[in-house]
Amino acid sequence: MNASSTISPATSQLLDRPVWSALTDGNASFAQGGARALRYPSEVAPFAALAEETAASFEALASVTTTGARAALVGPRTLQPSDGFEIERQAPIVQMVLVSPVAAGVAADPEHVILGAADVADMMDLTGRTRPGPFGPRTIEFGRYIGIRVDGALVAMAGERMRFDRFIEISAVCVDPAHRGRGYAALLMMRLARQMQQDGFTPFLHVFEDNLGAIALYEKLGFRRRSTLRLTVLLRR
Repeated sequence: MNASSTISPATSQLLDRPVWSALTDGNASFAQGGARALRYPSEVAPFAALAEETAASFEALASVTTTGARAALVGPRTLQPSDGFEIERQAPIVQMVLVSPVAAGVAADPEHVILGAADVADMMDLTGRTRPGPFGPRTIEFGRYIGIRVDGALVAMAGERMRFDRFIEISAVCVDPAHRGRGYAALLMMRLARQMQQDGFTPFLHVFEDNLGAIALYEKLGFRRRSTLRLTVLLRR
C-alpha cells in the first residue's frame, strides 16, 4: 500500500512542504525570519523554507542567513535561487510514512537510554562518523532521542526532528560501523514509533533516493513511500 492513499489532499500539502509546515506549527519556537522565509537556528538544523518561490522570498531568506552559511530546502520541485545564493547540492529524497501500527512485541533487549544534554558530545561524534544527516549542538532540542551504549560507548541512536499536524519525523538514525548487523537501528526506530503512535502521532522520515538499503529496511518496518521530494542545499554568498 502506498502511503498517499491514506492521506488527505490537505495533509499532503503539509507533507510536501515539511520544513515550512514544521516551522509554522510544531517547531514554531525555533523559527527565524518572517512571512516570506523561515529557518531554524544553524546550531539546531540547516533547514529553511520559503512561503513562495519568488525573488522576494529568497531575499528574505538571505536576510536571516549569514555569509558562508547553508540553507537546506525541501519541497516538491527543484529550486533555482536568485542572487545571494549558490547551489551546493540538489538530490531527490524519498518521504516515507508509517501506515501500520507498531507491533506490541518490540524486543526488550538491549535496553535503550534516553539521551540528553550530557550526551551531545557523544551524539555529535557518532553522527560525525556515520553521517545520517545534519546534527548540531542544539539538534537534541527537537525532542526525544534514544540510544544504545555498549561498554559505555554510544553505538546507536535515533530521535525526533520536524513535527506538525499529527506527524513527527524520525531522524538521526545511525549505528557505529563496528556494531551494525545487530538490529539496533530497527529497534530504536520502532521504540520511537510506538511511543509516537501511543501519543496519537504518525511517524514519517526522509531518506535519499539512492540509499536503497535504508529504504528496504524502512519498508520492512512498515514505512511506505508517500512522495519523492527535492532537497536543495544553498550556500549564502
